[in-house]
Amino acid sequence: MILKKIKKNRLEFDNRIVVSPMCQYSSDDGSPSAWHYKHLGALVCSGASMVVLESTAVSFEGRISKKDLCLYNEKHFKELKKLIKYLKSLKNIPVCIQLNHAGRKGSSYVPWIKKNFPLPKNKGWTTISSSNIKKDNLWPRPKIADKNDIKKIINDFSNSAKFAIKAGVDAIELHMAHGYLIHQFLSPISNNRIDEYGGSSQKRLNLALKITKKVKKLCKSKIILGARITGEDHVNNGLGLGDAINLSKKLEKHGVNYICVSSGGIKTKTKMRKNPRLQRLKISKEIKKKTRSILIGATGNMGNITKLNNSILKKEIDFAFIGRPFLRNSNWLIEYFSKIGKKILVPNQYSRSFLK
Repeated sequence: MILKKIKKNRLEFDNRIVVSPMCQYSSDDGSPSAWHYKHLGALVCSGASMVVLESTAVSFEGRISKKDLCLYNEKHFKELKKLIKYLKSLKNIPVCIQLNHAGRKGSSYVPWIKKNFPLPKNKGWTTISSSNIKKDNLWPRPKIADKNDIKKIINDFSNSAKFAIKAGVDAIELHMAHGYLIHQFLSPISNNRIDEYGGSSQKRLNLALKITKKVKKLCKSKIILGARITGEDHVNNGLGLGDAINLSKKLEKHGVNYICVSSGGIKTKTKMRKNPRLQRLKISKEIKKKTRSILIGATGNMGNITKLNNSILKKEIDFAFIGRPFLRNSNWLIEYFSKIGKKILVPNQYSRSFLK
């Protein structure tokens, strides 16, 4: 089943496996570094049907860390364009970029220096969120986004989308999960506003939908538009299945082509199982029942091909976003294709090593 092609807009996906966006925290002042060429170059030749570039900040204050990939000025745009041209020269598969604003999760250390910990005040920046609720006890209170801030946030996503399209991406993914800014507006755990952007479940959707509407106008029918959403917050009184279905239906009406179901992230400690795969598949299946044309993907421990084929056959998902298996071995999918005789996906330069 993973070999079955999918067509969306003018693009054709060769199979049902997409390389998930994976933060590398290795940029040169927000622009791709030599590491990105090495890292992404291997992934576009991995046999996957699409590669999603890591979470990319839409503004200075929207960064997770000082080493984030960014796309909010001309330099970032020019360097991204060079990277995409290079990737396309290796293999012309769809390249997607995930646009994000970290919100209260920003101004943090690179994880291998200090995991899940904010920068000291004199080395970081003031973060912004839906409310002045701390991410966790040791984190600072973010600034409450006022109407001018919200207008800027929406425009920042739009401007970054313009840069991305000019740079040559085939798809744009809006990050609405993992506890980042859009998720902070969506979840009652982090949003206690009483204006048009909070107070009810419908009002908490407004920021996400306004960003989606503006970016969709830029994408039209040529660029695929996706969204990564949370299926469940895994905390008491947080977002759940009904919220995920409601958001998915709204995104479908706004022209989003696919969603990727993830979960958790609104708090550091949650009730999420160590292996969230089954729970996310259950949510994905229910979303598929309630939507019509939008493609449904899922992420999190999806690297078992046998189980993945079964999930697609059972119509729990249309495709999977896979990350860590590609980090451990960028050729793992090619090795699988080679075993079943699908050698057309093996780069010519490597084909001899896969001959039986």
